[in-house]
Amino acid sequence: MQTLLTLYDRLTAFLASRLPEGVALLVTRVALAGIFWRSGRTKIEDGTFLTVSDNAKLLFEYEYTGVPLSPDLAAPLAAYAENLFPILLVAGLATRFSAFALLVMTMVIQFFVYPDAWWQTHILWTAMAAILISRGGGVLSIDAALAARRMR
Repeated sequence: MQTLLTLYDRLTAFLASRLPEGVALLVTRVALAGIFWRSGRTKIEDGTFLTVSDNAKLLFEYEYTGVPLSPDLAAPLAAYAENLFPILLVAGLATRFSAFALLVMTMVIQFFVYPDAWWQTHILWTAMAAILISRGGGVLSIDAALAARRMR
């Protein structure tokens, strides 16, 4: 029994170390980024880098009517945020800020667009964002590289 406990202690110590945590945080960053990136790309005109589509504006005009901003402001804000913050998350640059921005977006979606989607969807997005806000990007991020450079 003691051997099993020792083996368990070693395994948990390894899993709690920087590299496994960094891999888990990388997967979390990619997962959260992927959700918003795919949504953001639907709001951009095909063949352009960041031209907001007319469909995105119509979406805010007719479907996302609860958002307390005008469609002319909400559509570009959402499109730019959903294209910028996922890139930053995947890179692990400004991870906490990017995750917080996507958490705010999640709350806007939850309260003003799809209030019945908490248990099916938004709680998972919130959990991923909260982990990234509290833990940062991990060892496999630009944030970590910049922090290590500052320490030198």
